[in-house]
Amino acid sequence: MTYLPQIRIPATYMRGGTSKGVFFRLEDLPENARMPGAARDALLLRVIGSPDPYGKHIDGMGGATSSTSKTVLVGKSSRPDHDVDYLFGQVSIDRPFVDWSGNCGNLSAAVGPFAISAGLVDASRIPGNGTAIVRIWQANIGKTIVAHVPIVDGNVQETGDFELDGVTFPAAEIQLEFMDPAADEEGAGGAMFPTGNLVDDLEVPGIGTLKATMINAGIPTIFVDAEAIGYRGTELQDAINGDAEALSRLETIRAHGALRMGLITQLDEIATRQHTPKVAFVAPPADYVASSGKAVQAADVDLLVRAVSMGKLHHAMMGTAAVAIGTAAAIPGTLVNLAAGGGKRDAVRFGHPSGTLRVGAEAMLRDGEWLVTKAIMSRSARVLMEGWVRVPDAHQDS
Repeated sequence: MTYLPQIRIPATYMRGGTSKGVFFRLEDLPENARMPGAARDALLLRVIGSPDPYGKHIDGMGGATSSTSKTVLVGKSSRPDHDVDYLFGQVSIDRPFVDWSGNCGNLSAAVGPFAISAGLVDASRIPGNGTAIVRIWQANIGKTIVAHVPIVDGNVQETGDFELDGVTFPAAEIQLEFMDPAADEEGAGGAMFPTGNLVDDLEVPGIGTLKATMINAGIPTIFVDAEAIGYRGTELQDAINGDAEALSRLETIRAHGALRMGLITQLDEIATRQHTPKVAFVAPPADYVASSGKAVQAADVDLLVRAVSMGKLHHAMMGTAAVAIGTAAAIPGTLVNLAAGGGKRDAVRFGHPSGTLRVGAEAMLRDGEWLVTKAIMSRSARVLMEGWVRVPDAHQDS
């Protein structure tokens, strides 16, 4: 019997925000994986170790959670006023599927540092010391992200004293600006509120009629009140992720919300959109103990938010969902805004399972429609390992 050798591909394993993933320069991929299609998906699935019926990713680089089953492709941009193009692939853990339908806001923080270190940003744009401005085209959703990357002696500064709840160690702060964050996915009509309403009555069979704010900003997100679905907003992962019935209810809400938003045309299509939309529940401030044991006081936050990603309650908060939270909070009358106390606000600090996070957004009302010019938040990023990943060559035949 003939055994095919493994091929090796240059790659960097990075943490960005509260996620981590495998980063590639587009030009380093095998030729048949440089374009979208089955060969690219097969390669990334094998890199991560999916599909894995054991749910462990023992034979791959994934971490068997939605936060650690991620891949990123970066290449020089041909678009005016942009440095690089960034494409994000969320790899399913138990199915042979890569979801390209949305961005990862956390890994967005690592794109600028990776691009600089990989030689994808013109050297003239990198100061000897100071801050490099990296203009990123987010190819999944067709939006611009501006990353402010600290530079010391011509190199990316990775260590520092910026602390991010959900990340064990401090690092250097990277500010991200998500420009014009309202998504314009096909089927969403380009509207921030695809139904035309700040709050809708969402009928969900078996659950009832829920008040919902459905927004396209950062990532399509369905917000509901925690109390309406039997929660307080202080829940940690164990309270929900071990409850199959609870997860099924949340997935049902997500499916019916996606249908109402125009992201799918029939309910069974939701199986092909694991990454989007997100579903989240909000509540007014309350005391709770974060997963690290840190006490979060009601006075520390404006509201509480819990969000589901890839069928599980997220351990912290997805970066793109944070953009949706900041955007919705800036618009009076949304469920997010009302949970934060109502009124106009340009920033909120919200409580999540790992602690707190502050996000800002610039909103304005023009011709009767709400517009958000940008959302701003800080993250951090760090190279964990660099070198080559290896995959069996047989997987390049698809």
